[in-house]
Amino acid sequence: MMSSSRSSLAFWLRLVLVAFIFAALEIYGRFYADPAFMSPPSGIFRAFVERILPEPKIIEALFLCVLQIAAAYGLSILFGTLTGLLVGATSFSRSAFFPIVLLLFAIPQVSLLPLVILFFGLGPAAKIAFGFSHGVFPIIMNVVAGMRDVKELHLRAARSMGASRSETIRHVILPHAVPSLFTGLRLGMTMTLLGVILAELYVSTGGVGYYTRLFAENYNPAPLFALIGCLAVIAILFNELVRLAEKRLTPGLRRSAALTNLVKE
Repeated sequence: MMSSSRSSLAFWLRLVLVAFIFAALEIYGRFYADPAFMSPPSGIFRAFVERILPEPKIIEALFLCVLQIAAAYGLSILFGTLTGLLVGATSFSRSAFFPIVLLLFAIPQVSLLPLVILFFGLGPAAKIAFGFSHGVFPIIMNVVAGMRDVKELHLRAARSMGASRSETIRHVILPHAVPSLFTGLRLGMTMTLLGVILAELYVSTGGVGYYTRLFAENYNPAPLFALIGCLAVIAILFNELVRLAEKRLTPGLRRSAALTNLVKE
């Protein structure tokens, strides 16, 4: 009962905070802000209804952006998980290959954009590749961290019961690495979105980046912020999918949810 009341209180506090922020932005945007640089939330919503939704090219650009993010994110998950498992499998592989991963992750990704354009051109492939280069490293690093942080006591217990190396990885190391994997998936989702949008801004000739740049250069903040709001909704939806997958696939979260439901009953 106490847990339910605290969750309800947290929800209402978030709602009040969001309402306060929107009210403050509405007042500032209407009476104090320069209309060339800022629009109130009501103007942004009106621009979304009147400028974004009726424009089929913008809707098509948003749909294409979603597909590019999904493709880059899927590749990041596949390659990042497999690479993380290989790098984190043994202490030798971690000491040999993990510094290389850290070195590559430390390189500013924006500096590689000209090379990405050179290899993949100006089409969707360049945006997918750039999103992939942003999203793959957080996944690799979190998978390796999850495998590295398994308690030695658990490994010794598995070996003492006759578990082989493959059985130890499957039944001890991988389950322990699942929470860390989903942390990497959330970070990777954010970074993939960042990479795709950055590529859109620099190489797009008709996508979301093109319209974002067009509205900004024409000092038209209402449709600009409406478009940014659409990108924020896309990011929230992708992160919500990851959260649902985490809740379904992580045993600890399932047990916690079952215990919460039992307490409520």
